[in-house]
Amino acid sequence: MSKDNLIKLKKPDVFVDDPITDILRQGARKLLTQALEAEIEIFVHQYKDLVDELGRQRVVRNGYLPKREIQTGIGPVPVKAPRVRDRSGQSSDRVYFNSSILPPYLRKTKSLEQLIPWLYLKGISTGDFTEALAALVGKGAPGLSAPTISRLKTGWEKDFQDWQKRNLSGKDYVYFWVDGIHCNVRMDDKQCLLVIIGATRDGKKELVAIDGGFRESELSWTQLLMDIKSRGLEIGPKLCVGDGALGFWKAISQVYPDSRWQRCWVHKTANVLNKIPKSIQPKAKEKLHEIWHADTKDDAERHFDNFVQVYEAKYPKAVQCLRKDREALLTFYEFPAEHWRHIRTTNPIESTFATVRLRTAKVRGCFSATTVTTMAFKLCQCAEGRWIKLHHPERLAEVIKGVRFVNGIEENRIAA
Repeated sequence: MSKDNLIKLKKPDVFVDDPITDILRQGARKLLTQALEAEIEIFVHQYKDLVDELGRQRVVRNGYLPKREIQTGIGPVPVKAPRVRDRSGQSSDRVYFNSSILPPYLRKTKSLEQLIPWLYLKGISTGDFTEALAALVGKGAPGLSAPTISRLKTGWEKDFQDWQKRNLSGKDYVYFWVDGIHCNVRMDDKQCLLVIIGATRDGKKELVAIDGGFRESELSWTQLLMDIKSRGLEIGPKLCVGDGALGFWKAISQVYPDSRWQRCWVHKTANVLNKIPKSIQPKAKEKLHEIWHADTKDDAERHFDNFVQVYEAKYPKAVQCLRKDREALLTFYEFPAEHWRHIRTTNPIESTFATVRLRTAKVRGCFSATTVTTMAFKLCQCAEGRWIKLHHPERLAEVIKGVRFVNGIEENRIAA
């Protein structure tokens, strides 16, 4: 007979502010007020020489707008925006003041707007947002009801559509990380998300493309690559990093035939280990790591041959899985050693989309393709600012010029 030991905990009805939060909120209000006062003083000073027909200064301060509360990560912060008056009777050349710090109708900080898609992707449903955010911004926070969240989601879809049409002329991506993200949800007729992250010539990582695709097929990848090329990305990346999905590699050969291939070692390691008994996997994993962590390509080749020799007799499928991509797995040795940590795997994509998988696993069968791609797009936008920049980005200029690297070192430096 089963015994239920679960105890239902009563939800708190009121979130009580602690003294530290109250002090932070007061300090934030004071700093915001000071910034607004400094901004309007500078604005009025710019027009100090303008005078009206009576010889008075035209642009002067005119009190304050009604007080409003700005929802922030530390709760609501009340503020009164200063106002400006132009004494000129001519409406055609009247001077207007719009604060860049506190735009009209602003009710939430940018950080709070970024928090909403994160909470949604973490598993908070639309109807639970008010309760979840109350713990952060205070009970009864305006503008955070379920209908508001729904309107925000509609706005995100519009942002995503505009982003998909943006002009890519002048963009120059040195590396591409590509992957097909499979979500455990119904996505109409589309089975996965096709994602491309690129590294610019200054070493920054950017989201290049994201769209729904059918089983990572060659047609889906070709359509995506042709789309970004038609929008101005005429020159393809020097190196593409991805898993073994044949659809992408066939597509990249057609659209950007000069791009080199680098197979992801994380994906390859997992695929090889799946063909080996679990009791042997730890040792086999160590030997695989010896290959792609070797200092030189010759050492990697030697460890590669050793793995084949040890496991081929008993586990031919595992060895065949590794051997078939031998060349593409070791391409990174012909690129700067400072970039190896970035270009040996598709971790930039995997780490970001782990949250998407978590969210879709919680609400299996409740998403449309549009909702999934939009939420994934917002997630990437939130995460993009925290993506690690490539180490020693100055090496990218050498890659673009076609400088030859041997074991990660410029060939000319070796000769010297």
